[in-house]
Amino acid sequence: MSFTVASSFNSGVAHLTLAGRLDANTAGQFKAEIEKIAEERPTVVALFVQDLEYMASAGIRMLVFTKQKLGAQTDIYVIGAQPQIVHTLEMTGVDKSVIFADSFELAATN
Repeated sequence: MSFTVASSFNSGVAHLTLAGRLDANTAGQFKAEIEKIAEERPTVVALFVQDLEYMASAGIRMLVFTKQKLGAQTDIYVIGAQPQIVHTLEMTGVDKSVIFADSFELAATN
């Protein structure tokens, strides 16, 4: 499966939906969307990743880039991650910089 990313912005919240395989060949697409939403200065970024099958080190770097680009005041939610994605983020320590949730409504109430 190829990689797709779509974004929208509403009331300080950026929504990004990622699907497929996030690797060195596709990380540029993700970076372009992050740069686009960064212009809006979101306070929350919700990454909907239920259809993300794989994340390579390039994808992990893009999550780190996201946190750096948007700053410590921006919360990043990882919504609906498959076990292999959660495991990858835990193994690299990136799980300490994001908030995992099953749905965005749940995340918004935490």
